[in-house]
Amino acid sequence: MPLKNEERLVARVALRHSISPEAVHTILRALRFGGGSMAQFSHPEFGGMSQWSPGMTMVGDMFNNSLKSKLDAVCTELAGYAAENDRRHYSEDSGVSYRASQKSNWWPAGLGTPTSVGAQNDLKYAVFPRRLVIKEGDRVEIYDTGNHRIFGVAQAQSSDQTLTFTSQDGLVRVKDLPRVAT
Repeated sequence: MPLKNEERLVARVALRHSISPEAVHTILRALRFGGGSMAQFSHPEFGGMSQWSPGMTMVGDMFNNSLKSKLDAVCTELAGYAAENDRRHYSEDSGVSYRASQKSNWWPAGLGTPTSVGAQNDLKYAVFPRRLVIKEGDRVEIYDTGNHRIFGVAQAQSSDQTLTFTSQDGLVRVKDLPRVAT
């Protein structure tokens, strides 16, 4: 889509969601960096620091549910466009210091694109629809999440490393999930 068409898209999205074109550009840039599947940015119209991935929306004004809904709607609308066009618009002047030439995904390829990933030292996780993958050192375990839609993850390191997962039903205990593969 040529730049002129992108400007029309930005104007339509801004008008439809009652936000500034600058805010739409900020979100679109963040979505491009996230491959169309996640965004992290700061903009005053969303209360400062904000994050989005399918099923998880956080805004700086954390108790403003209508603002969360607005961000989710804007990101959902722009995500497909960003995923298709992120490489085309990438340049050395984009503020990125380093971009890997190949994705270094550690999870099995057949699972697709995760909705959330994280790592700290030798403990990593990736959340997919109906699957949770945890890697500790060289050991990779895959779990069936059933009806859980995991949207919250907390990772901590003290004397031991921990992961805490949250779904629409509250705390998700990994020990209660059936293991699919090792």
